[in-house]
Amino acid sequence: MLADFIGLLFPQVCLACQEPLARGEDHLCTACRAQLPYTDYHRLPPADNPLARRFWGKLPVQHAFSYLRFQKHGRVQHLLHQLKYRGQQEVGRVLGRWFGQELAQAGFGPEFDLILPVPLHARKLASRGYNQADSFAEGLAASLGCPWSAHGLRRLTQTESQTRKSRLQRWQNVAEVFEVADPATVAGRRILIVDDVLTTGATLEACAVVLLAAGAKAVSVATIATADR
Repeated sequence: MLADFIGLLFPQVCLACQEPLARGEDHLCTACRAQLPYTDYHRLPPADNPLARRFWGKLPVQHAFSYLRFQKHGRVQHLLHQLKYRGQQEVGRVLGRWFGQELAQAGFGPEFDLILPVPLHARKLASRGYNQADSFAEGLAASLGCPWSAHGLRRLTQTESQTRKSRLQRWQNVAEVFEVADPATVAGRRILIVDDVLTTGATLEACAVVLLAAGAKAVSVATIATADR
């Protein structure tokens, strides 16, 4: 009764379209959830996965997934804005749980030993108060039954924004930026690196390089969304 009264005074709204949520809807309305631009890359053979092909010839990525397609001014951009700049960390957790359920149903549950989010620099983390990739990792871990750690990777320097940089500039911007906090925690393990958006993949590549150098058995990547290059 009290919850219904509070709902009348402060109705929860869909984080994608801002319309009021109906009873039983969780963070996204049914219409938005149905209309999100899913990639379904995890259902494709590796040779047909366009995300996996971005890493061919660069480093051995075992699996490459992205839940949604990023579209400017669309629902996905709005969701990511809520997650990254409005403190709505539940967006990452919910999307992580939903995507993790799909990955588990597709048989990927046993493929990973540890999930590591791409870290923020300490100054940016202190300024924002949270790392948006952590909540996505937490949601994935819950559905995949796999541990995750916010401290497995460290960002050594605070880089410039990747926006509007070319692929080469993006790689130069993040080269030698990351380190493994404790190599013993990744040695011989299959690591899933996660982030919010994949564009060229330079940041994820830089993380994968240091993980493989530290003895990781295999690396895979997963993001909430992927943008066209």
